[in-house]
Amino acid sequence: MSEQQSQGANDRNARQVVTGVVSSNKADQMITVVVERQFKHPKYNKYIRRHNKVYAHDERNEAAIGDTVEIQEIRPLSKLKRWRLVNITTKAVLPMGDAQ
Repeated sequence: MSEQQSQGANDRNARQVVTGVVSSNKADQMITVVVERQFKHPKYNKYIRRHNKVYAHDERNEAAIGDTVEIQEIRPLSKLKRWRLVNITTKAVLPMGDAQ
């Protein structure tokens, strides 16, 4: 029985983790993250960039617009939220006049 429990824990840790940039943090405990991916076109062999906008759960409201973050797949928390904030990789650089 303990093997099944440890296998379940491994499955949980094997969830997809992606990196993106925070585009909005207006809602409480929710951020909007733009995840960009690159792939090679099968016919023309040119690299193409595509992006997806995903909604992530930010428990402590710590991410700001422009931050580079890592998000992880989770169970559905609401109609749109399927990701959670793992950590903030790079903080956004604010202009000198906007310091709060």
